[in-house]
Amino acid sequence: MKDETLQLDVTDELAWDPKIDPEEIAVSAKDGKVTLRGTVGSLRQKLEAQHATERVWGVVSVDNKLNVRLLNEHRRDDAELRGDVLQALMLDSLVPTSIDAKVSDGIVTLIGNASWQYQRDEAEFIAGNILGVIGVDDEVHLLTPTPDPGEVQSAIKKAFKRNAKLDADELTVASSGGTVTLRGTVSSWSERDAAVAAAWASPGVDAVVDQLIVAY
Repeated sequence: MKDETLQLDVTDELAWDPKIDPEEIAVSAKDGKVTLRGTVGSLRQKLEAQHATERVWGVVSVDNKLNVRLLNEHRRDDAELRGDVLQALMLDSLVPTSIDAKVSDGIVTLIGNASWQYQRDEAEFIAGNILGVIGVDDEVHLLTPTPDPGEVQSAIKKAFKRNAKLDADELTVASSGGTVTLRGTVSSWSERDAAVAAAWASPGVDAVVDQLIVAY
């Protein structure tokens, strides 16, 4: 696919998504690598712009350089912002009470411990939805027992085979000390996401190294 065509497709997808205001977003593309520049009015819009770009056929990577610029009426005091973030985390049943938050200049830092990656992901998602948050740093530590590498590899390969999106024969899994490395080729960004999610779902995994290649 030509760079100009991919650039136009991404631009159209951003305009198509009603959750995104594309007015100040500039898109560039080179060899399937898309860069987003400009400003958006919330962290949620920045994340939605990334997701929309990843949906476009032909995209192999996204460099999201969008800046979050809040309107004056949306700017919040850090203490007030932290209170709202903690309240939202507390009300979400997927977020353990062991996760806490600090706020500095509108940037939320998540701290504490969790047992599963999905709990960290959920806390990051919830914090990023709070009005006034311009960034989220996830420093939550995963408390997981060191798994048997062979069992981890076997479990993840079986998960790949169960997933209709994935061709398990095209993917390899290596495990060492709780770190899983994924290699191989997938045919879309959604397949890449599915493979990474399956790896994170294995008990004892505390890090996933994504070396998958998206090839159309």
